[in-house]
Amino acid sequence: MNRLISKAEILLEALPYIQKFSGATFVIKYGGSFMDSPDASVRQGVARDIVFLEAVEVNPVVVHGGGKAITRAMEKAGLKASFVQGMRVTDEATVEVVDRVLSREINPDIVTTISSLGGQARGFAGTDIFTCRRMLARGAAGEEVDLGFVGEVVGVNTAPLLECIAKGITPVISPTARGEDGRVYNCNADVAAARAAIALKARRLVFMSDVPGLLRDPKDPATLIPHLRSSEVDGLKKTGVVDKGMIPKVDSAVAAIKAGVDKVSFVDGRVEHAVLLEIFTDEGLGTEVVR
Repeated sequence: MNRLISKAEILLEALPYIQKFSGATFVIKYGGSFMDSPDASVRQGVARDIVFLEAVEVNPVVVHGGGKAITRAMEKAGLKASFVQGMRVTDEATVEVVDRVLSREINPDIVTTISSLGGQARGFAGTDIFTCRRMLARGAAGEEVDLGFVGEVVGVNTAPLLECIAKGITPVISPTARGEDGRVYNCNADVAAARAAIALKARRLVFMSDVPGLLRDPKDPATLIPHLRSSEVDGLKKTGVVDKGMIPKVDSAVAAIKAGVDKVSFVDGRVEHAVLLEIFTDEGLGTEVVR
Protein backbone atom coordinates (compact mmCIF):
# COMPACT_ATOMS: atom_id res chain seq x y z
CA MET A 1 0.00 0.00 0.00
CA ASN A 2 2.80 2.43 0.89
CA ARG A 3 4.34 1.81 -2.54
CA LEU A 4 1.06 2.68 -4.23
CA ILE A 5 0.70 5.83 -2.14
CA SER A 6 4.24 6.93 -3.06
CA LYS A 7 3.34 6.52 -6.74
CA ALA A 8 0.31 8.76 -6.22
CA GLU A 9 2.55 11.36 -4.53
CA ILE A 10 4.84 11.37 -7.57
CA LEU A 11 1.87 12.00 -9.84
CA LEU A 12 0.64 14.81 -7.60
CA GLU A 13 4.11 16.41 -7.63
CA ALA A 14 4.03 16.36 -11.43
CA LEU A 15 0.48 17.71 -11.73
CA PRO A 16 1.20 21.47 -11.38
CA TYR A 17 3.98 21.19 -13.95
CA ILE A 18 1.71 19.30 -16.35
CA GLN A 19 -0.88 22.04 -15.96
CA LYS A 20 1.71 24.80 -16.30
CA PHE A 21 3.32 23.45 -19.47
CA SER A 22 0.23 22.19 -21.31
CA GLY A 23 0.42 23.52 -24.87
CA ALA A 24 4.01 24.76 -24.49
CA THR A 25 6.81 23.93 -26.91
CA PHE A 26 9.97 22.33 -25.54
CA VAL A 27 13.07 21.89 -27.70
CA ILE A 28 15.23 18.92 -26.70
CA LYS A 29 18.76 18.51 -27.98
CA TYR A 30 19.44 14.77 -27.93
CA GLY A 31 23.15 13.98 -27.98
CA GLY A 32 25.99 12.31 -26.11
CA SER A 33 27.62 8.91 -26.06
CA PHE A 34 24.46 7.34 -24.59
CA MET A 35 22.99 7.65 -28.11
CA ASP A 36 25.48 4.91 -29.08
CA SER A 37 24.71 2.62 -26.16
CA PRO A 38 24.38 -1.05 -27.18
CA ASP A 39 21.57 -1.22 -24.63
CA ALA A 40 18.45 -0.34 -26.65
CA SER A 41 16.57 0.42 -23.40
CA VAL A 42 18.69 3.56 -22.93
CA ARG A 43 17.56 5.00 -26.26
CA GLN A 44 14.02 3.81 -25.66
CA GLY A 45 14.01 5.60 -22.31
CA VAL A 46 14.56 8.94 -24.05
CA ALA A 47 11.86 8.11 -26.60
CA ARG A 48 9.44 7.19 -23.79
CA ASP A 49 10.01 10.61 -22.24
CA ILE A 50 9.14 12.20 -25.60
CA VAL A 51 5.97 10.11 -25.84
CA PHE A 52 5.03 11.12 -22.28
CA LEU A 53 5.41 14.79 -23.18
CA GLU A 54 3.12 14.29 -26.17
CA ALA A 55 0.55 12.56 -23.93
CA VAL A 56 0.36 15.49 -21.48
CA GLU A 57 0.06 17.99 -24.36
CA VAL A 58 3.57 19.38 -24.20
CA ASN A 59 4.97 19.87 -27.72
CA PRO A 60 8.48 18.39 -27.96
CA VAL A 61 10.81 19.27 -30.84
CA VAL A 62 13.96 17.13 -31.05
CA VAL A 63 17.30 18.19 -32.54
CA HIS A 64 19.78 15.31 -32.41
CA GLY A 65 23.52 14.89 -32.70
CA GLY A 66 25.59 11.90 -33.76
CA GLY A 67 29.29 12.78 -33.64
CA LYS A 68 30.55 9.36 -32.59
CA ALA A 69 28.54 7.60 -35.30
CA ILE A 70 29.99 10.01 -37.87
CA THR A 71 33.53 9.28 -36.71
CA ARG A 72 32.94 5.53 -36.97
CA ALA A 73 31.51 5.92 -40.47
CA MET A 74 34.48 8.06 -41.50
CA GLU A 75 36.94 5.45 -40.23
CA LYS A 76 35.09 2.78 -42.19
CA ALA A 77 35.36 4.95 -45.32
CA GLY A 78 39.09 5.51 -44.73
CA LEU A 79 38.66 9.17 -43.72
CA LYS A 80 40.52 10.70 -40.80
CA ALA A 81 38.60 12.89 -38.35
CA SER A 82 40.19 16.25 -37.56
CA PHE A 83 38.96 18.87 -35.09
CA VAL A 84 39.71 22.55 -34.45
CA GLN A 85 38.42 23.95 -31.16
CA GLY A 86 36.01 21.05 -30.89
CA MET A 87 34.60 21.54 -34.41
CA ARG A 88 34.95 18.83 -37.04
CA VAL A 89 36.89 19.87 -40.13
CA THR A 90 34.47 18.88 -42.89
CA ASP A 91 35.73 18.48 -46.44
CA GLU A 92 33.61 17.34 -49.38
CA ALA A 93 34.00 13.62 -48.63
CA THR A 94 33.29 14.14 -44.94
CA VAL A 95 30.13 16.19 -45.45
CA GLU A 96 28.68 13.37 -47.55
CA VAL A 97 29.24 10.98 -44.62
CA VAL A 98 27.82 13.52 -42.16
CA ASP A 99 24.67 14.03 -44.21
CA ARG A 100 24.10 10.29 -44.67
CA VAL A 101 24.68 9.33 -41.03
CA LEU A 102 22.71 12.18 -39.47
CA SER A 103 19.79 12.55 -41.87
CA ARG A 104 19.36 9.07 -43.33
CA GLU A 105 20.47 6.77 -40.51
CA ILE A 106 20.19 8.33 -37.04
CA ASN A 107 17.18 10.53 -37.77
CA PRO A 108 14.82 7.80 -39.05
CA ASP A 109 15.96 5.48 -36.23
CA ILE A 110 14.85 8.04 -33.61
CA VAL A 111 11.53 8.54 -35.41
CA THR A 112 10.94 4.78 -35.58
CA THR A 113 11.70 4.36 -31.88
CA ILE A 114 9.26 7.10 -30.85
CA SER A 115 6.57 5.64 -33.13
CA SER A 116 7.12 2.11 -31.79
CA LEU A 117 6.26 3.36 -28.30
CA GLY A 118 2.96 4.91 -29.35
CA GLY A 119 4.17 8.41 -30.13
CA GLN A 120 3.96 10.38 -33.34
CA ALA A 121 7.10 11.74 -34.95
CA ARG A 122 8.29 13.05 -38.29
CA GLY A 123 11.90 13.26 -39.37
CA PHE A 124 13.44 16.28 -41.08
CA ALA A 125 16.85 16.63 -42.65
CA GLY A 126 18.33 19.81 -41.23
CA THR A 127 18.81 21.07 -44.79
CA ASP A 128 15.01 21.41 -45.05
CA ILE A 129 14.82 23.43 -41.81
CA PHE A 130 18.07 25.32 -41.23
CA THR A 131 20.00 27.81 -43.34
CA CYS A 132 23.54 28.75 -42.46
CA ARG A 133 26.59 30.80 -43.25
CA ARG A 134 30.06 29.32 -43.59
CA MET A 135 31.94 29.28 -40.29
CA LEU A 136 35.60 30.08 -39.80
CA ALA A 137 37.58 29.22 -36.67
CA ARG A 138 40.70 30.58 -35.03
CA GLY A 139 43.77 28.40 -34.62
CA ALA A 140 46.06 28.25 -31.59
CA ALA A 141 48.04 31.26 -32.83
CA GLY A 142 44.91 33.24 -33.65
CA GLU A 143 45.11 32.51 -37.36
CA GLU A 144 41.95 32.02 -39.40
CA VAL A 145 41.19 28.33 -40.08
CA ASP A 146 38.91 27.14 -42.86
CA LEU A 147 36.76 24.31 -41.48
CA GLY A 148 35.31 23.39 -44.86
CA PHE A 149 31.60 22.64 -44.96
CA VAL A 150 30.87 23.74 -41.39
CA GLY A 151 28.07 26.24 -40.97
CA GLU A 152 26.57 28.48 -38.34
CA VAL A 153 22.78 28.32 -38.32
CA VAL A 154 21.27 31.73 -39.11
CA GLY A 155 17.72 30.85 -40.20
CA VAL A 156 14.96 28.40 -39.30
CA ASN A 157 12.09 27.34 -41.55
CA THR A 158 9.40 27.06 -38.88
CA ALA A 159 6.41 26.35 -41.16
CA PRO A 160 6.72 22.52 -41.31
CA LEU A 161 7.60 22.40 -37.61
CA LEU A 162 4.53 24.43 -36.62
CA GLU A 163 2.40 22.22 -38.84
CA CYS A 164 3.65 19.14 -36.96
CA ILE A 165 3.11 20.79 -33.58
CA ALA A 166 -0.47 21.70 -34.50
CA LYS A 167 -1.11 18.01 -35.28
CA GLY A 168 0.56 16.67 -32.13
CA ILE A 169 3.52 15.28 -34.08
CA THR A 170 7.08 15.58 -32.76
CA PRO A 171 9.56 16.98 -35.33
CA VAL A 172 12.96 15.25 -35.20
CA ILE A 173 15.66 17.31 -36.93
CA SER A 174 19.24 16.52 -37.91
CA PRO A 175 21.91 19.25 -37.42
CA THR A 176 22.75 19.92 -41.04
CA ALA A 177 21.89 23.10 -42.93
CA ARG A 178 21.73 24.59 -46.41
CA GLY A 179 24.35 27.22 -47.13
CA GLU A 180 24.04 30.36 -49.23
CA ASP A 181 25.74 28.40 -52.01
CA GLY A 182 23.07 25.69 -51.88
CA ARG A 183 25.49 23.12 -50.44
CA VAL A 184 25.00 20.91 -47.39
CA TYR A 185 26.83 22.03 -44.24
CA ASN A 186 27.59 20.29 -40.95
CA CYS A 187 26.37 22.35 -37.98
CA ASN A 188 26.76 22.30 -34.22
CA ALA A 189 23.64 20.56 -32.87
CA ASP A 190 23.60 22.71 -29.71
CA VAL A 191 23.50 25.91 -31.75
CA ALA A 192 20.87 24.44 -34.09
CA ALA A 193 18.67 23.46 -31.14
CA ALA A 194 18.94 26.93 -29.61
CA ARG A 195 18.08 28.58 -32.93
CA ALA A 196 15.05 26.32 -33.24
CA ALA A 197 13.95 27.18 -29.69
CA ILE A 198 14.25 30.90 -30.40
CA ALA A 199 12.42 30.69 -33.73
CA LEU A 200 9.59 28.58 -32.27
CA LYS A 201 9.32 30.78 -29.14
CA ALA A 202 9.81 27.66 -27.05
CA ARG A 203 9.15 27.72 -23.33
CA ARG A 204 12.11 25.49 -22.47
CA LEU A 205 15.31 24.22 -24.06
CA VAL A 206 16.86 21.00 -22.71
CA PHE A 207 20.38 19.86 -23.65
CA MET A 208 20.88 16.12 -23.12
CA SER A 209 24.48 14.88 -23.09
CA ASP A 210 26.68 12.44 -21.19
CA VAL A 211 27.72 14.72 -18.33
CA PRO A 212 25.71 15.54 -15.16
CA GLY A 213 25.49 19.22 -16.07
CA LEU A 214 27.87 22.15 -15.76
CA LEU A 215 30.68 21.25 -13.35
CA ARG A 216 33.17 23.57 -11.65
CA ASP A 217 35.62 20.67 -11.81
CA PRO A 218 34.99 18.45 -14.89
CA LYS A 219 36.42 15.45 -13.00
CA ASP A 220 34.21 15.84 -9.93
CA PRO A 221 30.42 15.36 -10.27
CA ALA A 222 30.02 16.76 -6.76
CA THR A 223 30.91 20.22 -8.14
CA LEU A 224 27.70 20.40 -10.21
CA ILE A 225 26.33 23.94 -10.59
CA PRO A 226 22.57 23.41 -10.16
CA HIS A 227 21.51 27.01 -10.83
CA LEU A 228 23.21 29.53 -13.11
CA ARG A 229 22.21 33.06 -14.05
CA SER A 230 23.08 34.03 -17.62
CA SER A 231 25.00 37.04 -16.26
CA GLU A 232 27.46 34.68 -14.53
CA VAL A 233 28.59 32.95 -17.72
CA ASP A 234 31.36 35.37 -18.73
CA GLY A 235 32.98 34.94 -15.33
CA LEU A 236 32.94 31.15 -15.67
CA LYS A 237 34.58 31.43 -19.08
CA LYS A 238 37.39 33.58 -17.68
CA THR A 239 38.10 31.06 -14.94
CA GLY A 240 38.03 28.14 -17.37
CA VAL A 241 34.96 26.46 -15.86
CA VAL A 242 33.27 26.86 -19.24
CA ASP A 243 35.65 25.92 -22.04
CA LYS A 244 36.07 23.75 -25.13
CA GLY A 245 32.91 21.81 -26.01
CA MET A 246 30.87 23.52 -23.30
CA ILE A 247 31.30 26.97 -24.86
CA PRO A 248 28.81 26.53 -27.75
CA LYS A 249 26.33 24.87 -25.36
CA VAL A 250 26.48 27.66 -22.80
CA ASP A 251 26.60 30.45 -25.40
CA SER A 252 23.54 28.90 -27.05
CA ALA A 253 21.79 28.74 -23.69
CA VAL A 254 22.46 32.42 -23.03
CA ALA A 255 21.27 33.40 -26.52
CA ALA A 256 18.05 31.44 -25.98
CA ILE A 257 17.44 33.04 -22.60
CA LYS A 258 18.02 36.54 -24.00
CA ALA A 259 15.56 35.77 -26.82
CA GLY A 260 12.79 34.83 -24.40
CA VAL A 261 13.15 31.12 -23.59
CA ASP A 262 12.20 30.80 -19.90
CA LYS A 263 14.81 28.27 -18.86
CA VAL A 264 17.60 26.17 -20.37
CA SER A 265 18.63 22.89 -18.75
CA PHE A 266 21.72 20.70 -19.09
CA VAL A 267 20.87 17.12 -18.07
CA ASP A 268 22.62 13.75 -18.11
CA GLY A 269 20.94 11.55 -20.71
CA ARG A 270 22.41 8.47 -19.06
CA VAL A 271 20.06 9.01 -16.11
CA GLU A 272 16.81 7.15 -16.68
CA HIS A 273 13.98 9.55 -17.58
CA ALA A 274 16.25 12.58 -17.18
CA VAL A 275 13.92 14.82 -19.20
CA LEU A 276 10.88 14.00 -17.06
CA LEU A 277 12.83 14.43 -13.82
CA GLU A 278 14.01 17.86 -14.97
CA ILE A 279 10.61 19.08 -16.11
CA PHE A 280 8.09 17.50 -13.77
CA THR A 281 9.76 17.35 -10.34
CA ASP A 282 10.47 20.01 -7.71
CA GLU A 283 14.22 19.29 -7.46
CA GLY A 284 14.93 18.90 -11.15
CA LEU A 285 18.19 17.52 -12.50
CA GLY A 286 21.50 18.87 -13.78
CA THR A 287 22.11 22.59 -14.35
CA GLU A 288 19.44 25.16 -15.09
CA VAL A 289 20.27 28.47 -16.75
CA VAL A 290 17.88 31.37 -16.15
CA ARG A 291 17.80 35.10 -16.68
